[in-house]
Amino acid sequence: MSVWLPTATCRPETCLAEPSPEVSHPRRVLRLTACLAAVVAGVVLTPPVRLLPYDTRDRLIRLWARVLLRTLGVAVHLTGAGGGPGGGGVLVVANHVSWLDIPLLAVGRPGRSLAKTEVRQWPVLGRLIAGGGTVFLDRDRLRTLPDTVTAVAEMLRSGQPVIVFPEGSTWCGRESGRFRPALFQAAVEAGAFVQPVTIRYRLADGRPTSVPAFVGDDGLLTSLARVVAARGLVAEVTFLPPIPPPGPQPTRAGARRDLARRAQAAVEGIH
Repeated sequence: MSVWLPTATCRPETCLAEPSPEVSHPRRVLRLTACLAAVVAGVVLTPPVRLLPYDTRDRLIRLWARVLLRTLGVAVHLTGAGGGPGGGGVLVVANHVSWLDIPLLAVGRPGRSLAKTEVRQWPVLGRLIAGGGTVFLDRDRLRTLPDTVTAVAEMLRSGQPVIVFPEGSTWCGRESGRFRPALFQAAVEAGAFVQPVTIRYRLADGRPTSVPAFVGDDGLLTSLARVVAARGLVAEVTFLPPIPPPGPQPTRAGARRDLARRAQAAVEGIH
C-alpha cells in the first residue's frame, strides 16, 4: 500500500457488476490465444518500431492497440481528438478503471505512460509496457516523486505526450477518486497543455458495467479471464478539449491544484 497515494475503497467482492452476458468457453480460449499472440508480437516488434519516424510509429501503435482490444472482444468508441494545439508535448490525464485503459488511450493518443513499479512484474505484458518507454513510479518512496515530476516535464518539453492516471489507483467505475495534483506540476514546469480523457465501460445494450474493473486484490489473470468471458463489452473513450498551460499563479502549488481541479471537473462532466 502506498504511503502517499490513495488506495481505492473498491473491492472485487463488492464493486463488480452483477452477472453479465458471457461468451462460450471455446470463444474465451480463442480470445486468450489471440491476445497472447498480439502481446508477443508487440514485445518482439517494439525495438524496431521505436526506430521508425514518429508518424509511422504512432500509426503502428494505434493499430496494434486496436488489434489487441479486438482480440479481447472489446469494442472501442472513440470521440474527440488527441493532442494539444501544435501537436507538442501534452499531459494526458484520465480516470482509471482497468489495465485496459492503457491500450484504449493508445488508440487515440499513443504516448509514454506513468505506471506503478509493480506493473513491470506482470507476466509478458509487463515487459511490453516497459519496452514502450513507460516511466515507473515507486509509490512507497515519496522522495522519488520530485525526480519523476522532473522526468515527465522533460518529456513534455521534448514534445512527447505523457499519459498519467492522477487518481493514483484504479476504481470500479461506479466510484472515482480525487485527481492528485502532484504530477500536474510537470505540465506547469513545461508550459504544456493538459488533455482530460474520460473512460467509461458499458455492455452492448447500453448498461454500464464494472466487469473490466481491476481493483483491490484482483489479480491480472483473474481480471483478464473476466474480460475475455464478457459478451458485448464496449469501451467509450472521450478526448476532451485541452486545458492550456496556467497563467501567473500566486504559487506553483496553486497552479498545479488548479489544473488538477479543472481536469477532474472536465472528466466528470462538471461545467
